[in-house]
Amino acid sequence: MIYPILRKAFFKMAPEKAHYFAMNRLKNICGLPGGRALVSALCAHQDPKLKTSVFGIDFRNPIGLGAGFDKNALYLRELEALGFGSVEIGTVTPKGQPGNPQPRLFRLPADQALINRMGFNNDGAPAVRERLENWREKHDLKNGFIIGGNIGKNKITENEDAWKDYLSCFKTLFEAVDYFTVNVSSPNTPGLRALQEKDSLRRIFTEIQTVNQGKNTPKPVLLKIAPDLNEHQLADILQLATEINLSGIVATNTTISRAGLKTPEATVTSMGAGGLSGRPVKARATEVMEF
Repeated sequence: MIYPILRKAFFKMAPEKAHYFAMNRLKNICGLPGGRALVSALCAHQDPKLKTSVFGIDFRNPIGLGAGFDKNALYLRELEALGFGSVEIGTVTPKGQPGNPQPRLFRLPADQALINRMGFNNDGAPAVRERLENWREKHDLKNGFIIGGNIGKNKITENEDAWKDYLSCFKTLFEAVDYFTVNVSSPNTPGLRALQEKDSLRRIFTEIQTVNQGKNTPKPVLLKIAPDLNEHQLADILQLATEINLSGIVATNTTISRAGLKTPEATVTSMGAGGLSGRPVKARATEVMEF
């Protein structure tokens, strides 16, 4: 009964405003005596049978929240209480940036989808690291709740220097996260997807892995790719992944395709550019995983 009522109320708000309103109210609840325990009791389901080990990390369950929801590590306590096995913060860039102008997030209810052109809005790697360090000092790190760091480049950084931004984020966040995802596949930073070409990726990952392998305990490093890559590009990425010892591939990011949507074309066009996520991406993402 309550879900349809809440959904209707939140859908009267602009999507980005609704996101922060809901999460801040959840933060208020979890801050009350017994509030976090109540949320966990109502929402989380933990069972030893759900424990999963992937790329050398033990997760308490296989349900993770991808990057983009908690860009700045503001809601870790709340997301842990909801029962997620992992949360990927970011995308984080070396310097904080505001992202693209609002409105930049749009609902497509008929398609169970969203279009976003957020543009890597975040507080910057140093601020996010401090937040993560403070969180780790106050929380039980033995319960298998895993934090990933999704890293990207600043909008003003030219592609030939992009590797410097990725390496900077990697160094800054190294002690604060459990694994890294390199994001070169968002459609909302101009020219970013060009970094998915083999030579660009090799430069980025060579620099990162050189530092990573020099650590006492290297961190898993993954690559997040677009669903819009062709077979030749996917083959190149798989070959490179083996060559540079990637721990895994995150498939996939949002798509720039608008094919097959139920939402009227004029409505979709009025929303403008951005990445499409949700149910329409499922089939293509599955194809990429099976490639």
